[in-house]
Amino acid sequence: MSVDNRGTAPEAYHQPDERGFFGDFGGRFIPETLMPAIQELTEAFETFIKDPEFMEEFDRDLAHFVGRPSPLYHAERWSRELGGAQIYLKREDLNHTGAHKINHAVGQILLAKRMGKKRIIAETGAGQHGVATATVAARLGLECVVYMGAKDVERQAANVYRMKLLGATVVPVENGSRTLKDAINATLRDWVSNVDDTFYLLGTVCGPHPFPKMVRTFQSVVGREARRQIVEMTGRLPDALVACVGGGCNAIGLFTPFIDDKDVKLYGVEAGGEGVESGKHAARFSDGRKGVLQGNRTFIMCDDAGQITESHSVSAGLDYPGVGPEHAWLHEIGRAEYPYATDVEALQAFHDLTRLEGIIPALESSHALAYATKLAPTMGPDQSIIVNLSGRGDKDMHTVAAIDGITL
Repeated sequence: MSVDNRGTAPEAYHQPDERGFFGDFGGRFIPETLMPAIQELTEAFETFIKDPEFMEEFDRDLAHFVGRPSPLYHAERWSRELGGAQIYLKREDLNHTGAHKINHAVGQILLAKRMGKKRIIAETGAGQHGVATATVAARLGLECVVYMGAKDVERQAANVYRMKLLGATVVPVENGSRTLKDAINATLRDWVSNVDDTFYLLGTVCGPHPFPKMVRTFQSVVGREARRQIVEMTGRLPDALVACVGGGCNAIGLFTPFIDDKDVKLYGVEAGGEGVESGKHAARFSDGRKGVLQGNRTFIMCDDAGQITESHSVSAGLDYPGVGPEHAWLHEIGRAEYPYATDVEALQAFHDLTRLEGIIPALESSHALAYATKLAPTMGPDQSIIVNLSGRGDKDMHTVAAIDGITL
């Protein structure tokens, strides 16, 4: 297996076409009033991503503000317990603010600064993107407004308070399912009305072009580091990568530098909720269909009339009826597989990692861990799996405690 370090620069990776499509997925399905803002953003991104000073500032902030590189941790006890492959955890939970979201928040806020934008808006589901956005906005002294589904406000109260402490205004969204989808809709409405001074700091690899490419560019630092680290630790590339997939930014960040390495299998784990057969899940590839949602063509959850149906997951960050278009493309061409883990399986993995390794994972990351428990025993002890531990579980204490019948 190749252990070279090719593809370490973001521009070396597979790119969408000029219309923002990965194969049949992606594009710009937006109202005419939003097109000038999208064009302005595209031009700025394509300019500054080629500017050495911009990229040097991005790398410097990742090192000194975020704390990168994040460690690649060999979960030896858990690996022995499961049998089979050796499991390595990419510790994004150790980043400043506790998740991978800070990576693209830093990149986008630097872009906003160069564009002269004074007001930052964002959507958030589990609250980690909202916290990351509020953090970087506070650092630059910019106004920050975060839209969050009212249901998620209730189940992620700690992160709501963190955003407010950082100076952000948190707007609960009462429409629809009161979750991430509705928060994105509200943020888009705000952007249309305030394009002159406002930057939409989108939190995943969804939305109209250039957002999927832009967020992936900033998140690919995860995979670039993991590639170097696993070679240093084992002398070879991993046999498999596993990451949870809501919108899909933590997964695409890990996958991207390995996409051309055909011997490395890619697994994006969706939220199986109460089981696909129950209808209460967020498994777009298992029970969805192709369609358009919030500016891009991808796999979505919808009824026979094409109307978006509600998703469900115990983890707020995976509770979304669409998925990033590049993931749809990787699924379509067979490069990546997208199994799912149920709420019950994710909760079991949450408890197992906590007790065996002393690491409390986010419920989103626990879905990836749950699939790793199935995958590792099918492999040999000389093989390896990297699991993206995309966030820490502090934010989920009340949710898990309530499920366990404990009042905090």
